[in-house]
Amino acid sequence: MTQTVFCVGHAVNDLVFSLPALPNAAQKYRANGFDTVGGGPAASAAVAVARLNGRALLATRLGDDPTGDEIIGDLEREGVDCSAARRFQGRRSALSAVIIDARGERMIVNHTDPDLSRDPDWIAAAMPSDVSAVLADITWPEGAHAALIEARRRGAPGILDADHPIPGARDVFKAASHLAFSAQGMRAYAGGDDLATAVRDAARETGAWCCVTDGARGVLVASPGSDAVSQVSGFDVDAVDTLGAGDVWHGAFALRLAETRDESDAVRFANAAAAIKVTRPGGRRGAPNRAETDAFLETRSAGDTFTSQSRSA
Repeated sequence: MTQTVFCVGHAVNDLVFSLPALPNAAQKYRANGFDTVGGGPAASAAVAVARLNGRALLATRLGDDPTGDEIIGDLEREGVDCSAARRFQGRRSALSAVIIDARGERMIVNHTDPDLSRDPDWIAAAMPSDVSAVLADITWPEGAHAALIEARRRGAPGILDADHPIPGARDVFKAASHLAFSAQGMRAYAGGDDLATAVRDAARETGAWCCVTDGARGVLVASPGSDAVSQVSGFDVDAVDTLGAGDVWHGAFALRLAETRDESDAVRFANAAAAIKVTRPGGRRGAPNRAETDAFLETRSAGDTFTSQSRSA
């Protein structure tokens, strides 16, 4: 049975420049490659869901400009349902400049129109009756909060992509049933570098299942009723382009959680999808399909899944 994932948040066009190394001085640089790709955490997660054989719907805010037309067109070609996207007259759609170095690491500068409406009152009505999971990014806290509250009301998993925690938005974190932090986001949320302690404390504070994604180092996991922190191993691959890898991870996690309601299985599935993605250039265009992800997992030992780490209170 196809599972429906309702994604809420950011959609953007990325202007991607390839350089041998990330800039470190105020001077001119000559790119050795250029591309334009779709981006945004929620939008790229929705593409991942669609490629992995889920039904993806995206609720996002866009201007009534040509950039918005390009964003919608690209998403619809990927099979994402954009009927819940809102276009606002006289406003500009989001755009990012992305620099990727020879190791696949990236630097992103984004512009989002500050005058886009922040009103989330339409979110609950836009959510389909058969929703299996809700995935929201933190770029639009009001929309994320409305979506996660509605997910809770309907008894569906509500996952928050907590990549860049926003001060004053902690009520959004408490509305989620599942919190997925990046390592950078976890450090910003907790104010420290001890990720294991931070993820355990976040689970206690919010009452949500929590994890921290940390690239090839894998994922740290904590549940609110336990002092234990577990680690899910990452997969050893040759990275070409990390742009969109975290978003692919979130989409894969949300879909697999909707299918199984098993967090450990969903994390490993998401790790595999993200690992495949980083071996390919082109941002989210490198997101794998379901057959590729399943085949990748079949070649890996089940022993790389969880290593228990007991943490004192």
